[in-house]
Amino acid sequence: MSITAYGIEKEALEDLLREAHNGSSQLPDFQRGWVWDDDHVRSLLASISLGYPIGAVMMLRTGGDGLRFKQRAIEGAAETATGTADRLILDGQQRLTSLFQSLQLNRPVLTRDQRGREIERWYYIDMQQALDPLGDREEAVVSLPADRQIRRFGRDVIEDYSTPEREYESMLFPLSKAFDSRRWRVGFERFWEYNEEKIELWNEFDEQIVTRFEQYQVPVIELGKDTPKEAVCQVFEKVNTGGVTLTVFELLTATYAADDFQLRPDWEAREREIHQHSILAGVSNTDFLQAVTLLATMERREAALAGGTDEDRAPGVGCKRADMLRLELSEYRRWANPLVEGFKVAARFLHGQHLYDAKFLPYGSQLVPLAAILTTVGRDWEPHAAREKLAQWYWCGVLGELYGGSTETRFARDLPEVVDWIRNEGPEPTTVYDAEFAEARLLTLRTRNSAAYKGIYALLLREGACDWMTGEEATVQTYFDERIDIHHIFPQKWCGENEVEPARCDSIVNKTPLTAATNRSIGGDAPREYLDRIVTKKQVPHDDLDRFLRSHLIDPTGLYADDFEGFFATRRAALLEAIRKAMGKQTAADTVEDAEEVPAQYELVHGDSLVSEDLAE
Repeated sequence: MSITAYGIEKEALEDLLREAHNGSSQLPDFQRGWVWDDDHVRSLLASISLGYPIGAVMMLRTGGDGLRFKQRAIEGAAETATGTADRLILDGQQRLTSLFQSLQLNRPVLTRDQRGREIERWYYIDMQQALDPLGDREEAVVSLPADRQIRRFGRDVIEDYSTPEREYESMLFPLSKAFDSRRWRVGFERFWEYNEEKIELWNEFDEQIVTRFEQYQVPVIELGKDTPKEAVCQVFEKVNTGGVTLTVFELLTATYAADDFQLRPDWEAREREIHQHSILAGVSNTDFLQAVTLLATMERREAALAGGTDEDRAPGVGCKRADMLRLELSEYRRWANPLVEGFKVAARFLHGQHLYDAKFLPYGSQLVPLAAILTTVGRDWEPHAAREKLAQWYWCGVLGELYGGSTETRFARDLPEVVDWIRNEGPEPTTVYDAEFAEARLLTLRTRNSAAYKGIYALLLREGACDWMTGEEATVQTYFDERIDIHHIFPQKWCGENEVEPARCDSIVNKTPLTAATNRSIGGDAPREYLDRIVTKKQVPHDDLDRFLRSHLIDPTGLYADDFEGFFATRRAALLEAIRKAMGKQTAADTVEDAEEVPAQYELVHGDSLVSEDLAE
């Protein structure tokens, strides 16, 4: 953008508000709604009454050939704003909307109180307090309810300013008359029977307060109509005083709307379809756009390479913010439908890994490359060898804990590398190569805040963990019907009574997926006691119960003997073997002491203290 593509001028506040009223100034569709509360509005009005600066406003001149955004009137002007805007408000929306509604509309302002509740307010300025050189100007700006009456406890009226005469008597000037004060002044002087003292008060108020509103100038930075779209988005975010970064979805919504494509309802329909699968309940519009961008940029790269472009010069695969902003509408339309199917297949794949619930999904972010990979390979993922590769990549990402924080670069590697690995027997993907699981990590996995914790929980289900009372394995239906969750094996109560340190008690080594009913049967008792109840009260044969326990990678010997240390050692070894199997590589040896340096986080499972009445002795 040329340095001469913008200009800075001062414009009268009244003119700016008039433009908003008739629609010659509007908002681009990516602007969020007006959100200022009552205190902010009062403070802004006080600043103008003092002639203080309120900051510059940034406008974008419309009419450029390559720059079109969907427009909307500022809040309150929908009925009066007609036609197409000459300028779009990039920065200053909150200030201009607050001033427009309080000074121009002549109706109550719909704002919020300190608790965020919607309220309607008229704004006044106390003439006497405003002229007091020692007074607080913000306190002089008064907001009144829509009926202009103040009530005690919401019932009895104790102050009434609902008529002009009551305004005159109380010397409260309505700021909705700031640009047309003559008629109010005439009524004020008549009410006070042309009292000289009151006329002098008005004259001083008019000179010091009203005139400041009438003559107030606002610096306006105007961007030219030929400003590039990317520059507008960047400039908006750099200068916008709202302090909230726009999402890519909002920016693309406004961009696509200029071509009569409504991105939001399109996404909402896709969202409903995707969210029918519980495991996909966390997929957001940004996730979807990231995956679309991965697919689009990979297609661009492949086309360039097919056309003879050198690999170093071919466009890269990516889904960073800049890549997403360059996503063409044609590319979105090209990939959106196949990607929805890709997410559905991802849900099918995850169910095969015994992941059913978004609450226990290790990394929601890993769905982005997973769905893009499955969209690209189509049915090529279905043969056993391909499934095994995809599963190895997935578990390496989970148990190697590689998808926390900024992951766009890894996504961009995952898509081409995993596709090549599956389709063409290409080299091992970077994610598989990078993944490591330190053996001592098991001792620090204590809450579901960790991806690896959730991953091991799912691995246990994948290993065929059966319910201890029914012998059923988890499926999509039984998982939710039986309310399967992760619970302690040696209960917290027992561990506390037997001086087992909380870090080991709450470790994933001492937890396993159980139904709610089975967890109630455990209560807080020693394993030997609750296992005996399951055998005697639920009539589960010993041999079957031993088999059910082993399906959880538990050696029954340690439980029947209430031997926590023996149990802990054998289960730790069994879990490490399951992790090695899932990752297709060895775990990294580490010392227990290193792991214990990590501060413990404890998870309270209240079910430990519950004992089912029909099982209790």
